[in-house]
Amino acid sequence: MKKIDNIKTSGENGICCNSCGKQLKFENGILKEDAFEATKEWGYFSERDMEVHHFNLCEECYDKLISEFQIPVEVRKKLEAL
Repeated sequence: MKKIDNIKTSGENGICCNSCGKQLKFENGILKEDAFEATKEWGYFSERDMEVHHFNLCEECYDKLISEFQIPVEVRKKLEAL
């Protein structure tokens, strides 16, 4: 479970999936379902130089997105959780 103190939220209602709009479940500041969080700081040689983009995807939307990749996502197992 992830505390959402350090995660950007969509207003007072918590975290929403940027793709489908689903509000993710959390209670007492603890996220009860996980989400993919991405932040990209665009740099030189891009059309978005000096912009910072941030979004969240629920697990279902993440699965849908990566299923379309030509090169599969690299998946590694963790041996312990801290």
